[in-house]
Amino acid sequence: MLLKTSLRSFFAHKGRMALSLIAVVLSVAFVSGTLVFSNTATSTFDRLFASTASDISVQPAKTGIGGDDEDQRGKAATLPVDTVAKVAAQPGVKTALGRVIVENTTLVNPDTNKAVGPTSGAPTITGNWTDTPRNSVEITSGHAPQGSDQVVLDADTAKKAGLGLGSKLRVLNAGKHDFTIAGIATFKTTNPGAALAFLDTPTAQRVLLGENAYTSVEAFGDGSKSNEQLKADALGSLSGGYEVKTAAEQKEEKNKGVGSFLGFMEKAMLGFAGVSLLVGGFLIINTFSMLVAQRTREIGLLRAVGGSRRQVNQSVLVEALLLGVIGSTLGIAAGLGLALGLIRLMKAAGMNLSSDLVIGANVPITGYAVGILITVLAAWIPARRASKIAPIAALRDHGNPSEGRSTLVRTVIGVVLTGGGAALLVLAANADTAGTGGQLLALGVLLTLVGFVVLGPLLATSVVRVLGAALPAVFGPSGKLAQRNAMRNPRRTGATAAALMIGLALVIGASVFTSSAIKSTNDQIDKSVGADYIIDGGRTGLTAEMVNAARNTPGLDHIVEQRFLPAVFTTPDGKKTEDVGISAVTPQFTDDFRLTAKSGTAESIKQGSVTVGENFAKDHNLKLGDQITVDYGKGRTQSLPVGLITAKSDSLFQGAFLATVDTVTKAVPVADQPLDVALFGKAKAGADVARTLTALEDSLKEYPQLMIKDQAGYKELVQQQINTLLYMIYGLLGLAIVVAVLGVVNTLALSVVERTREIGLLRAIGLSRRQLRRMIRLESVVIALFGAVLGTGLGLGWGITVQQVLKDQGLQTLAVPTGTIVATMIAAVLIGLIAALVPAFRAGRMNVLAAIATD
Repeated sequence: MLLKTSLRSFFAHKGRMALSLIAVVLSVAFVSGTLVFSNTATSTFDRLFASTASDISVQPAKTGIGGDDEDQRGKAATLPVDTVAKVAAQPGVKTALGRVIVENTTLVNPDTNKAVGPTSGAPTITGNWTDTPRNSVEITSGHAPQGSDQVVLDADTAKKAGLGLGSKLRVLNAGKHDFTIAGIATFKTTNPGAALAFLDTPTAQRVLLGENAYTSVEAFGDGSKSNEQLKADALGSLSGGYEVKTAAEQKEEKNKGVGSFLGFMEKAMLGFAGVSLLVGGFLIINTFSMLVAQRTREIGLLRAVGGSRRQVNQSVLVEALLLGVIGSTLGIAAGLGLALGLIRLMKAAGMNLSSDLVIGANVPITGYAVGILITVLAAWIPARRASKIAPIAALRDHGNPSEGRSTLVRTVIGVVLTGGGAALLVLAANADTAGTGGQLLALGVLLTLVGFVVLGPLLATSVVRVLGAALPAVFGPSGKLAQRNAMRNPRRTGATAAALMIGLALVIGASVFTSSAIKSTNDQIDKSVGADYIIDGGRTGLTAEMVNAARNTPGLDHIVEQRFLPAVFTTPDGKKTEDVGISAVTPQFTDDFRLTAKSGTAESIKQGSVTVGENFAKDHNLKLGDQITVDYGKGRTQSLPVGLITAKSDSLFQGAFLATVDTVTKAVPVADQPLDVALFGKAKAGADVARTLTALEDSLKEYPQLMIKDQAGYKELVQQQINTLLYMIYGLLGLAIVVAVLGVVNTLALSVVERTREIGLLRAIGLSRRQLRRMIRLESVVIALFGAVLGTGLGLGWGITVQQVLKDQGLQTLAVPTGTIVATMIAAVLIGLIAALVPAFRAGRMNVLAAIATD
């Protein structure tokens, strides 16, 4: 009987459940789509790496600090050519091939002088063409490279660059090498976004390595031995200086980089999906609260014929369960479409993933668990309230129990939570370290959010009265009725506004953070940087030819070079610090940059000292003159005195360890030092800065991979990068905003149904259809503005606290985005107007007599 009653009730009110259903569908779709996308991407790379990895790969052992990074040093570690014969002679090895693979080149179309292939993210890989049993590509047009002037290019890169057979392609590394495209190679599985170029083996060795050698030897077994046995045999037959990896180890190593990116992406999207679920929860609470209120007499009849409180409670929860099951099912299906959309988006960005979706068990399990759980939990409060309605009171349509005690409890809980959260935010802003501040911030954000949600209905009456104060004077009776309607049920208004509040609070908080980051960076550049130009070498670094070309630019006074040498530091307290290094600069660095000193002077690095940050000095009890032992690897060490401790407020150099190139050269020969990562140029006195920039760009025009900016251009670049992050956050929060808008629509639609008789009476005494529609639109706008006001207040509090927590990490200057705040308020008005379109239209079409006669 209980199930039958619940089913009849559910399908009798299916129209009123529609928007709640949409909220569940959207939220579950976001979750399931993210999981399907992650599963598909992971499977794609697993198949790629598994199908192309050799049984064992023999590589040079990484002996240097931080590894032998070809991108930093401009050359790859190599193996002697006779290593191929040694590996091939091992029992169980069927084939052994020498490979030349580097990632320190740039491909250029010489006709347009534009870089070919990715400039960030996926690498540009150049090597020798070999026919291995597990090649990742196959030549589908033309032929393999034959001679020193031919190259094979992958099909995706060729298509994007508009290149084909016979086109010219330039390879830039330490020199410039022109080739003709003789073949086009297509990926057998999928292209992860990389650009691939292949030369014949002698040419690859000469151009890419500068010696007769290989970067690895790839061996394939005959099946008589396991990969582990092949690895052990190879290590036993080779002398020191080698490392051998099985196919499984190669796959694991390659998956690390891809896995970290995909893992971050998955967690970020699931986090925003969680926000949407939270917002959807308010919509569901409102829906069931209003349905329970509208069915007061029905519930009374159910109780009068013997239904218990438990049965009434369960009846409402069964309806919620049905809503959750249907919404989750549709959401999982919609998630497949979302996953396909994400795959196409990644393809547009250069990463081709398989279109064969991988739907693991985690997708339906998580989808149904999330959809059903959030729906049933959201409906529990209205269900509990329904079970408390007394039968006689319900039959008289006075079933709402007294809220006096609950209002007092709500007030106390809301004040405690909000006050506690605010106190935690204050403590976070004044914390000694960013780590401690971050923990306090997270807890403070949670408590203030919950506190505002709890206090929302209590704030509704007073805030709505202020927001709607001008409505009666401006819009007459429609305005007065709209204001009173929004104040009539504070709990409903508070829950509806809370959904919008959460999304807008995150928007404002993110805007405060990004605005502060941009302002802080610009201020620090103005304060510390005297150089007029920056030349960034990107992933490949700056060769000697590039440095000389820049140095000889007309109008340029001098160039400052910067390169990075990985190292391990040993401080006087006996502690070792890894994953650090020396930023080696030429002496004129101190003329062009103003370092903020806690103690010491920047000029001291010219006398052979090193700079350290204030935090590092504090952690290791360092003072001026203390010696730090710097180990560059391969037995190269030196002891450097501390000559400058940079202040925490210096966001550009607080964490840097600076020394001159001359100082570093005493331990590491110039030939073994990495390429410059950046150059800084200073225009001559009286020279036109803009014209000199043009001349500098002209000097380096043959190297399109370089980024050349003046100070204004660099600031603009930083702003673009930060804004890209902000727009991505806006996009991910868009779903939460959509769900919040649905909440406003839902509340108004159900409110119109609930007030059918009242609307009929208003129309009977002279309220026109136009006035009625205006009343509903104004009510919607007031509710939306209420949510925007609360969201703005929360977002400002969160954003300002974030800036204070990170003030020693570079966010020195607080910037409040007034334009974004104004835009948020305008958007709230538009949201209110849009949300009211359908409810206002339906209300205006009501038959007056039929509305008055409604029970």
